[in-house]
Amino acid sequence: MRGPVAPPQVPLSASRADTFRDLVQDSVERLERRWPQLAEVDFMVLDVPVAAEDSVPLGSALSAAKGRPAQIVVYRRPVEIRTKGRDERALLVHEVVVEQVAELLGLSPESVDPRYGQD
Repeated sequence: MRGPVAPPQVPLSASRADTFRDLVQDSVERLERRWPQLAEVDFMVLDVPVAAEDSVPLGSALSAAKGRPAQIVVYRRPVEIRTKGRDERALLVHEVVVEQVAELLGLSPESVDPRYGQD
């Protein structure tokens, strides 16, 4: 009989991509308490950036356009490569989300999250 080794609610069955999405969601929820307008923004996770650039971005922000809400994208693989463990990854994910929200809102990262850069 074949099937999953562990039930879905057990962390063992979460993939790296699922775990990464959870880190992004945790960061977004933390910021939405202070910035309720973020509920209108689509937050996405992509494995890698689509366009080839000189440097590899960790995230990107797109302003709202006609018929499309604002979007913030966090790139999973570049973030994972730059971190060693879950705690370090969670900190970097939060920094990337804060930076992209700041760019979208036209604010400094410190205005978006006063604890930015202090962890």
